[in-house]
Amino acid sequence: MSAYKIIELVGTSAKSWEDAAQQAIASASKSLRNLRIAEVIDQDCTIDAKGKIKEFRVKLSLSFKYEG
Repeated sequence: MSAYKIIELVGTSAKSWEDAAQQAIASASKSLRNLRIAEVIDQDCTIDAKGKIKEFRVKLSLSFKYEG
């Protein structure tokens, strides 16, 4: 049997929601091992004074194998 830990992360990107998710996973993979599943919980964006999207944000639920 295996056990998995689940954490929440927020990724950001000036390009897209997909890139924001990739940035969060890439950052997490630097300090966590055995990443398994990422689930998008929420998406939003910040808007500048001219009404343009400034930054895409994605909240992820990320699971990885627990090695206690």
